Amino acid sequence: MKTFVKVLGLASLVALAACDSAKENQVENAYENQADALDNQADNMEAMADNLTGNAEMSAENAADALENKADATREAGERAKDAVED
Repeated sequence: MKTFVKVLGLASLVALAACDSAKENQVENAYENQADALDNQADNMEAMADNLTGNAEMSAENAADALENKADATREAGERAKDAVED
């Protein structure tokens, strides 16, 4: 599912790239890069959780979920920042 969302997001960015100014792209890319890094951390945490059991596994999975939520919030903040530059 994550791959599909990333591909869809990338396709959207490519489609919008022609309409955006260089500054808008710079702002959006900065937030997107940060969100991608958070997603990578979440993926690593989930992989680690697969090797744990019991409460440790649940704790790692919860941390991964928190990182994914932070990545989503970062992407949304990037959209808002891009829109602010646009105006």
